[in-house]
Amino acid sequence: MSTRPGARAGGAHYSNARGDAEGRQGMTPAQWYCLLAGISLLLAGILGFIADATFDIAGGTDPEGGNVGGALQGDSFLGFEVNGWHNIVHILSGLLLLAAFRRRGPAKTVALAFGITYGLVAIIGLIDGNDVLGIIPVNPADNILHIALSALGILTGLMSRGNHRDSDRSLAGETQKPAVADRDHGGHRAGVR
Repeated sequence: MSTRPGARAGGAHYSNARGDAEGRQGMTPAQWYCLLAGISLLLAGILGFIADATFDIAGGTDPEGGNVGGALQGDSFLGFEVNGWHNIVHILSGLLLLAAFRRRGPAKTVALAFGITYGLVAIIGLIDGNDVLGIIPVNPADNILHIALSALGILTGLMSRGNHRDSDRSLAGETQKPAVADRDHGGHRAGVR
């Protein structure tokens, strides 16, 4: 590990545009959100089929699926109301989040879009109280989870930089790319005082 001219005397290493001195780059909050929420939703969707694998919709009168009086009802899975459609949505949501987590830009975009979408799902669930669009059964625990997923998605998306080029600061507080004025001096910056 070498230091570039102008790095602080205390042994601070100069990072490149892709990360630290070795080229590693940490994950953004949006990437962590996509990874952790993706794994959780994928597992919830898969395991949810143990609780309820029926594909009922509102207005159905399938007493085995839990529908009584035309109201969509799912079965409980860890306190959340699920059915086959709800499980499929969880699996697809998890796969989408996992597909986006590896790169900063897509993770930021998907976290924001996911947060907005789940925010709408939460609003619909709160207004209706029993289901979302007559397909997905919800209960108060589902609504709280949807609100939390929405808030975290939006928050982590807004906190995250979408591209490693967005950061132009090194550990020493200098710019990564020489400014226009610095290019007149061979592209090198003067030392930090």
